[in-house]
Amino acid sequence: MKLTSFEAIVRALQEAGVRYLVAGGLAVNAHGYLRFTKDAHFVVQLVPDNIRRAFDALARLGYRPIVPVDAGQFADGEIRARWIREKGMQVLQFWSDQHRETPVDVFVAEPFDFDAEFAAALVKPLFGTLPVRFVSIPTLIRMKEAAGRPQDTIDIGYLRMRQAQDERGGR
Repeated sequence: MKLTSFEAIVRALQEAGVRYLVAGGLAVNAHGYLRFTKDAHFVVQLVPDNIRRAFDALARLGYRPIVPVDAGQFADGEIRARWIREKGMQVLQFWSDQHRETPVDVFVAEPFDFDAEFAAALVKPLFGTLPVRFVSIPTLIRMKEAAGRPQDTIDIGYLRMRQAQDERGGR
């Protein structure tokens, strides 16, 4: 994954007025545990106008879904529910020839109350000027517990230590 590509994605989403949160390995990194991640995970607020803006912003960077899905289909909650139920779909993957090293995954369901998590998000500036919203530690732990992969178990251990440190005022 390339930091310059991540910056371009975040900048495009923000310029388009997309409400989003960064999750996955990048959020773990933002909370202080630096580890390799090969893709960028985003939770976008799943309302039709926001989805269309997200698809348009990603398309300006050359990103397209790797399966034939358009913004209208993705904006339809019933269609997304069917994908989850019938295909076990968790994320819609996007690919760009211009940003080959940085695939993008967008969650097909909001794994939390979006407005509450948006308010609780960790906001960190990228390159000192571009504010980026990352999923909070408690929510990130819940998301990783649900995923249950070996790397998630490692991440959870670190995040719990970080959470305890924050609660003691050590941040």
